[in-house]
Amino acid sequence: MLTPKKIKHRKWHKGRRRFKGIETRGVSLAFGSYGLKSQGRAWLTARQIESARRAMTRYVARGGKIRIRIFPDKPITKKGAETPMGGGKGSVDHYVAPIKPGRILFEIDGVSKDLAAEAMRRASYKLPVKTQFIEK
Repeated sequence: MLTPKKIKHRKWHKGRRRFKGIETRGVSLAFGSYGLKSQGRAWLTARQIESARRAMTRYVARGGKIRIRIFPDKPITKKGAETPMGGGKGSVDHYVAPIKPGRILFEIDGVSKDLAAEAMRRASYKLPVKTQFIEK
């Protein structure tokens, strides 16, 4: 699964949950002819990204090139079960990629439109955010 090799700070603040604004970076196709674009906002975990990647890779079966345009670099902490209050912040449990509407999640090239659309549809079932299939 995707995890950062080295990070500046081991634990991050959660951040304010702002439900406004659209993505400004990573909004156009750069590597492939077809892509999967986010239409909502969510935190995508490394497991969800890997699951979607596997679904696409298995469907295209040695055809085409798949690119992942997001990376989970935000650490999410969790305290142990039945831990009393206090004792500081929990240890890092997993990593997420914060997603806003308009972000390109995956790109694919070297396959037909029908094959790419079906692969992206299968990947979208693994994600907690509404998505849209786009082409160049």
